[in-house]
Amino acid sequence: MSEKNKPLGDSEGLGELYEESIHWHVNVGDETIHAKRMGGRFRGYKNLTWLFWLGYLFLPFLRIGGQQVVLFDIPARQFYFFGATIYPQDIWMLSFVLILLAMMLFGITAIAGRVFCGYFCFQTVWTDWFVWIEEKIEGSPLKRRKLDQAPWNGEKIAKRGIKYGLWSIISLITGISFAAYFMDSYELLRDLATFEAHTAAWVTLLLFFLGTFILAGFMREQVCFWLCPYARIQSVMVDRDSIIPSYDIARGEPRGKIRKGEENAQKGDCIDCNQCVAVCPTGVDIRGSALQEGCIMCGLCVDACDSVMEKVSKPKGLIRYASENEMEGQQQMVLLKRPRVITYIGIFVISVAAIVYGLANIPALEMHVVHERQPLYVMMSDGSIQNTYTIKVLNKLPDDLEVKLIIEGIEGVEVVGLPETVTLRSTKMIPYKIRLKAKPEQTAADKVPVLFKVVSIDDPTITEQYESFFASPAR
Repeated sequence: MSEKNKPLGDSEGLGELYEESIHWHVNVGDETIHAKRMGGRFRGYKNLTWLFWLGYLFLPFLRIGGQQVVLFDIPARQFYFFGATIYPQDIWMLSFVLILLAMMLFGITAIAGRVFCGYFCFQTVWTDWFVWIEEKIEGSPLKRRKLDQAPWNGEKIAKRGIKYGLWSIISLITGISFAAYFMDSYELLRDLATFEAHTAAWVTLLLFFLGTFILAGFMREQVCFWLCPYARIQSVMVDRDSIIPSYDIARGEPRGKIRKGEENAQKGDCIDCNQCVAVCPTGVDIRGSALQEGCIMCGLCVDACDSVMEKVSKPKGLIRYASENEMEGQQQMVLLKRPRVITYIGIFVISVAAIVYGLANIPALEMHVVHERQPLYVMMSDGSIQNTYTIKVLNKLPDDLEVKLIIEGIEGVEVVGLPETVTLRSTKMIPYKIRLKAKPEQTAADKVPVLFKVVSIDDPTITEQYESFFASPAR
C-alpha cells in the first residue's frame, strides 16, 4: 500500500483501530465475540450498576437485630424484608410489586429503549464480569482470538484453567446467594460445608452454577439474540420519541477512511473505523439501524465514536442517544405529554403507594372466626341457645402475646371453652374452639351480628376484630 493511500498512522492514534476493525461482523453464534473494552462516560455508568448486583450477592448475609434482612421462608410461610415480617395473608402486596416492576420496565423502554438490558440485566452484568476476567488473563481482543485458534498447549491450558476457575467461583457464589434468600444464610453455609444441606439446596446450587457458567461464560450475547423475549417485543414498546443510541446518517455519510493527501471534503464524519462495532458486546453495527434485535442500548458505541471523533478533531455526537424524530430534524415531544409514559408513571405511582400503605399498616394480629355450620345452633336443656366457633389468631409479633377475648353484640353472652386470657405464640396460628351461650330473650332475631375482639393485656392498642353472627331459631 502506498504512503498516500495508507490510513492515518499511529501518530494520529488510528492505526491500531483499523487493524482491529477488520475482524468485526454480526455474529450469529458461529464464533465468540471478543468486545473491546474502553473507558468513557457510559462505560462508567455501566460499571456503577455492578454495585446493584454485588448488593444482591451479599444482601442475604446481612442481618438486622439478628434477623436476616431478606428471607423468603416458604416452609414457615413467612417473608422477612428489612425488619418487616410479611405473611401469606399480606401477599396481596406482591401483585403490586410485580405491577410496579412491569411498569418500570415498560416506562423505561418507552423513554430510553432497552437500557435495562444494557445496564441492569443480570445476563449483561454477569457476562461483563466474565469478559473482564477473560481480558485480564488472556489479553486484548486480538490476543484472545489468536488464543481461541491456537492449539492446546501449556500456556493455553494455564490461562483457560485460571479463567474457568474464577468463573466457577463467581458461579458458585451466585448459586449460594440465591439459595440464601430462601433459608438462613449462615445455616446454609454450614450445611454446605458439612455436606448436610437439603437436596433442594444442592439442586438449586447446581442449576445456578451451570446456568451462570454457561450463559455468562459461553453463550453471552446469544442469550440476548435467541433466548430473551424482550429483544423481540421492544419494537412495540418504543416510539419515535424514545431516546436510543442512534447514528447521525446526515452527518456521517458518505463514510470513508481518512487517507493522507486525500481530499475529504465530500465525505461525512464517519471514518468507517468500525470501533462502534468493536466495543459492542453483541457485535451489532449501530450504523445500520438504531433499533436492532441485538442492540442492548448500553451506549458503549457512543463512547467509542466520541473517542475517535476527538482523535480526528471532529465534534462528538456522531453516535448519540437521540430519538428518531430528533434525527430527522423534527420536534421532540415533551416527556410528560406522551400518553403511554403518563399511563406507566400513573400506574407506577399507584403501585408504590399501595406497597407503602401495606407495609405501614401490617396488623400485629390476624384473626379469622369460622362459625360451625352443622349444626348452626343447639338448644340446650336449660333453654339457652349455643353456637360453636373456631377462632384462628395469628401473632405476627416477634414475642409471645397475652390477650383476652371480648364479645360484643349480645348483652350477657356466656363464653365456654376459653380461659380468661390466652397466650399467642409468636408467628404461630393456633385454632381455639369456643361456644357462645345466650338466652332466647337476649337475641332479637334469628341472626344477630357478633363482634369478636382480641385485645392485648399489656398494650390495648394491639387489637384485632372479626364480625360473625349468632344463630337462633326462626321467630
